[in-house]
Amino acid sequence: MKYISTRGTDYQYTSAQAIKQGIAPDGGLFVPESIPKLSKEDFLRMAGETYIEIAAEVLSLYLDDYSHSELLDYCTWAYDPEKFGEDPAPLVQINKYNDREYILELWHGPTSAFKDMALQLLPYLMTGAIRKTGEKRKVCILTATSGDTGKAALEGFKDVPGTEVIVFYPSSGVSDAQRLQMVTTEGDNVHVIAVNGCFDDTQTGVKKIFSDTEFEEELKAKDVILSSANSINWGRLVPQIAYYVASYAVLLRDEKIAFGEAINVVVPTGNFGNILAAWYAMKMGVPINKLICASNKNKVLSDFLRSGTYDSNRDFYRTNSPSMDILVSSNLERLLFEITGKNGAKVLEWMGQLSEKGTYSVDPATLRTLQNVFVGGFADEAGIVKTIREVYDRCDHVIDTHTAVGFNVYGRYFQRSGDDTKTIFVSTASPFKFADSVLDAIFGGGYSRGRSSEVIIRELSEESSLPVPAGLLGLMEKKVLHDTLIEKDEMQKQVLEILSR
Repeated sequence: MKYISTRGTDYQYTSAQAIKQGIAPDGGLFVPESIPKLSKEDFLRMAGETYIEIAAEVLSLYLDDYSHSELLDYCTWAYDPEKFGEDPAPLVQINKYNDREYILELWHGPTSAFKDMALQLLPYLMTGAIRKTGEKRKVCILTATSGDTGKAALEGFKDVPGTEVIVFYPSSGVSDAQRLQMVTTEGDNVHVIAVNGCFDDTQTGVKKIFSDTEFEEELKAKDVILSSANSINWGRLVPQIAYYVASYAVLLRDEKIAFGEAINVVVPTGNFGNILAAWYAMKMGVPINKLICASNKNKVLSDFLRSGTYDSNRDFYRTNSPSMDILVSSNLERLLFEITGKNGAKVLEWMGQLSEKGTYSVDPATLRTLQNVFVGGFADEAGIVKTIREVYDRCDHVIDTHTAVGFNVYGRYFQRSGDDTKTIFVSTASPFKFADSVLDAIFGGGYSRGRSSEVIIRELSEESSLPVPAGLLGLMEKKVLHDTLIEKDEMQKQVLEILSR
């Protein structure tokens, strides 16, 4: 399996090279030359396998630089029960009287967010890639985060030999729990930097650093190579494909569907990576009827799927679902490349317009292809609060603010379409990560005001009868180890300073 750039440059890379580099030299994103297929026999066999076995099999179809036994070891180590519990990605029937709705809980890892599903595995893939490519330089994992990727990357790569980890986050764009998780991270090779701006500022800054050839030469002189833990790295995206394949296998195992029966998948998303992984699973053979792309008030994706025009020239909102407060969705580039028949020239033109003008419009044929599979919608903050309460009342199930975006958008889609296809709701974060917003929704606005984070988390545990995730216990007592705040135009200087120590 070779990898190519979405910008159309005529070079091919091995899977190890793609993972090590993170982003293509021309600024594009790596995609596989072809998408592997799963047969009926594959799915029926997977219905009798563990999550770890399914994940290793899916990975082996894409990463042929790695042996199957090697990938099985990596998955076994990454998804250790001490980190994830017995099932890393449980599929839960929300209401025993309703066999149409299921929730895929992706937040049982050490940082209580879905990013753990990939970022506990990526360090093994990365160190394997370094070894396989004969790389002798130190690898700097450079990451922008809207809240969850940062801590998951720090947790995955801390003290991994031969690496440095630098995470940039928007100073006012993450929840208190997310910030505390990051700034209290221990490890000799971890660096957490607050940026005075929004997530798009940090993401744009990181992309500029990756595309600066002069800076690349400076780092080369220091024996350092850059890579990414963001979902622009294929090594971050491919583990996410596995949990969609595994979910379908679980429905088969539990006799909730017959083979070939289609499902809907509802994904709350800002950077488009999580729902793109579902699209790749569909192309591999998972029968998917609709992919429901749920946005918050920063509804650039919802507007794009409706109109075909991507326009980031709009007001930016800080919401109660901060991990989705994004206006530039990087992974959309991969989808556009795939559905245009791998037309790199067209993608390069659109991405150039986005960079220069903040907007581009796809042609009618591309928009029709999108709308055949994707349904877009958005929920504002009031809708999110209302949905958390409704799901709790209806199902006795507590969901976080991001997952609530998905339920809200799906509810309106179901009302207008009457589509009774069995549906999986992707739950991307533990409700304890956003306990103040969740308690405000359950007990009424302003309930959390004046209460400490620890009190709020304890009260949510008592109300829901759910245990507090270990990674969120005692955050207020932990020592803050990272307190640097910079302007967005100082990011490259900061990276150089860190790597010069």
